[in-house]
Amino acid sequence: MLRDNTTPNTHTMDKTIQLRVKKEIDNRNELKVLQLKGSLITKGYTEIIHIADEDEDFYLNSFSTAADHRKEAEDFVRDYISSHDLTGTISLVDKGR
Repeated sequence: MLRDNTTPNTHTMDKTIQLRVKKEIDNRNELKVLQLKGSLITKGYTEIIHIADEDEDFYLNSFSTAADHRKEAEDFVRDYISSHDLTGTISLVDKGR
């Protein structure tokens, strides 16, 4: 019987990505934000997105993704924000890695 005696790969540990989302947005931008969140789930970057109040103006949305998909997920979010004109509505929170 073969055994896998390798140590766990630390590169597969989940990393948290946070998004700052403006609370007061119009219906058109709200739909775009929801589509972004749905895309993150359907593309397999995460299974759930947590939403919390950051302050009176912003929500903080966070999700975990595999460490080896973090850059890809962040690039996807940046591209989505840019291509859907959401720069003033949603942004990635830089946690200083």
